[in-house]
Amino acid sequence: MKRHVVKVFTLAAAVMMLTVTALELDAHARAGGGRSFGSRGSRSYSRPASPYSPGPSQVAPAPRPYSPSPYQQQPAGGFLRSMAGGMLGGMLGGMLFRGLGFGAGGGMGGGIGLFEIILLAGIGYLIYRFVKKKRVDSSYSTYEQSGYQHGNVTPMYGGTQTYETEPSDVDTGLAHVRQMDPSFDESRFNDSVMDMFFKIQGAWMNRDLSSAPGLLTDEMKRIFQEDIDRLLRDRQVNRLENIAVRNVEISEVWQESGQDYITALIYANLLDYTTDDATGAVVSGSKTEPVKFEEYWTFTRPVGNNPWRLSAINQK
Repeated sequence: MKRHVVKVFTLAAAVMMLTVTALELDAHARAGGGRSFGSRGSRSYSRPASPYSPGPSQVAPAPRPYSPSPYQQQPAGGFLRSMAGGMLGGMLGGMLFRGLGFGAGGGMGGGIGLFEIILLAGIGYLIYRFVKKKRVDSSYSTYEQSGYQHGNVTPMYGGTQTYETEPSDVDTGLAHVRQMDPSFDESRFNDSVMDMFFKIQGAWMNRDLSSAPGLLTDEMKRIFQEDIDRLLRDRQVNRLENIAVRNVEISEVWQESGQDYITALIYANLLDYTTDDATGAVVSGSKTEPVKFEEYWTFTRPVGNNPWRLSAINQK
């Protein structure tokens, strides 16, 4: 019985290892290491808002309940979810029973092999993708049909449509910033974000934060320095080349405790690889395959016309 318990724990460990490996595939060595850290004030434990999603004041009211017509397409998620759950449950149950020795004929099973684990993971992923696609297609179809029934879209003469919009949270936050700093300009701020991005990445590659004075909060400077010390100890350098910032867009603006906070979504790509100091050999990354990424960079300053400093990096 002890041997069978070991088999079950081995299977669980294999699944955890595959999950961790998949997550590590997305990690890179650029400044920050492709991870989230730093402080966003009271919003440190909340996910940064996407600039493409409406703020709370722009969310449309929930539609009234209605009964779909007999000709309207119905969501297909329930049956597919049941089918997927049945298939996965049957396969997993069969494998576990064989692994625990309850095979056919009363004999001891052969255990759970690596092939069975990979097969189960592959089938589960395919079923997940299939069910997800069906649910998205069904939701989109239902939204298109229900929009007109609930009066969310009002056709006007000449084929045009009118919408009543309210100021977003970003607009409201920028208005508050301008109250204490009338010279603040969103375009100039985005330009300064790009400048700070390049300077910080350059300081990171040179393993010397003194080339980016005043651009980091004390917490961010400490974290970056710890990473740089590790590179120096391992005698490695993280090389960043062909950096191109595709877009910078403000996603959140707020004030608290006498501080301004602005979070900007940065979309960029670059060559990101690490080399050995002694031999110059590439130990991680690629010198030819560019890395594309989107990160939220949060900047803070005392309220008023004061310099901005990077206080947090969050992954999208």
